[in-house]
Amino acid sequence: MTVDLREVASGDYEYLIGRVDDWWGGRSMAPMLPRLFFDHFPATTRIACDADDGATLGFVCGFVSQADPRVAYIHFVGVDPAARGRDVGRTLYRWFAAQARARGCTSIACVTSPVNTGSRAFHAAMGFSAKTVENYDGRGEDRVVFHLDLTDPSLPR
Repeated sequence: MTVDLREVASGDYEYLIGRVDDWWGGRSMAPMLPRLFFDHFPATTRIACDADDGATLGFVCGFVSQADPRVAYIHFVGVDPAARGRDVGRTLYRWFAAQARARGCTSIACVTSPVNTGSRAFHAAMGFSAKTVENYDGRGEDRVVFHLDLTDPSLPR
């Protein structure tokens, strides 16, 4: 399967918001995906599609930090479970890294829940370092904070 990336379009949010909970095995993830990424961050948000039939396979939503413009932040990435293991996530992350570099960023940050072992393994395979931060999102809300140094010459481009 060949993956194409395209800009967000009308209807993408509605399509994805109706599926993200299912893509996470029933976990309530929809509140983590606000429409604002589709409306206000189209330059750093992409939709992954099957090159043959145009089916939506996944998405990435992120931005360049307002506090530190050297840091790009990936807020949310989702891949349809039926498309996992087919380089959809890698394609989205590599695209985002290229966009971050083009904007002068030297690193990428993102977070996940400690229970999301799939995300933790994926980020490790992509070269991210990880640190668990207690109470990151408030009392009892620990998160694994990921960091990727975009200046590392050993990273794939």
